[in-house]
Amino acid sequence: MTTAAISWISSTFSVQATPSSNSPDQSERELIKDCVAGDTQSFRRLYRRYQNRVRALLFQLCDADAIDDLVQEVFLRVWKGLPKFRQNAQFSTWLYRIAWNVASDYRQAAAKGRSRLEVLTQQAPKQQEAPDLIQLHYEDIVMRGLKELSFDHRTILVLHDLEGMPQKEVAEILDIPVGTVKSRLFHARGAMRQFLDRQGVQL
Repeated sequence: MTTAAISWISSTFSVQATPSSNSPDQSERELIKDCVAGDTQSFRRLYRRYQNRVRALLFQLCDADAIDDLVQEVFLRVWKGLPKFRQNAQFSTWLYRIAWNVASDYRQAAAKGRSRLEVLTQQAPKQQEAPDLIQLHYEDIVMRGLKELSFDHRTILVLHDLEGMPQKEVAEILDIPVGTVKSRLFHARGAMRQFLDRQGVQL
């Protein structure tokens, strides 16, 4: 992300004392219309309405220490892409597709970075891993299980089982047939079930 982009995000999403002229129950359609017209107050409201959902999705798909930057990247793309957003489409589906694209880009970049790091550290002595108490928590077991899945299977489980999206919406977000969603979901659940069984978790 460029310095200019970070500056824009900071100025746009910072909490300001000046109240917005928009009503608290301003409809999504009105918000988007005002955002397209360049109203940053409305975009701030749109951000607050969805940022927790985007953050939760990215947390399941990417490294936790990268979440803040990725959330900002998602909403930067949203701001730039809103003029092309079709008003008859569902905004949340469009938003989740952007989040998924950002997660995919991040994972590809991270994989390249890890490959370079492995070459550089090939001769370096291995460091002993520090004890991680949070691994005792059940949620962490699920997170570790997700990381063992392929990105496609992980995404399906997160969107459908954890975020509760219907299969049709998942298909629209990932631009794949519903039948493919069902197939991936079947295999992803099977793989997760095997992982949890190895961890001694009874379902």
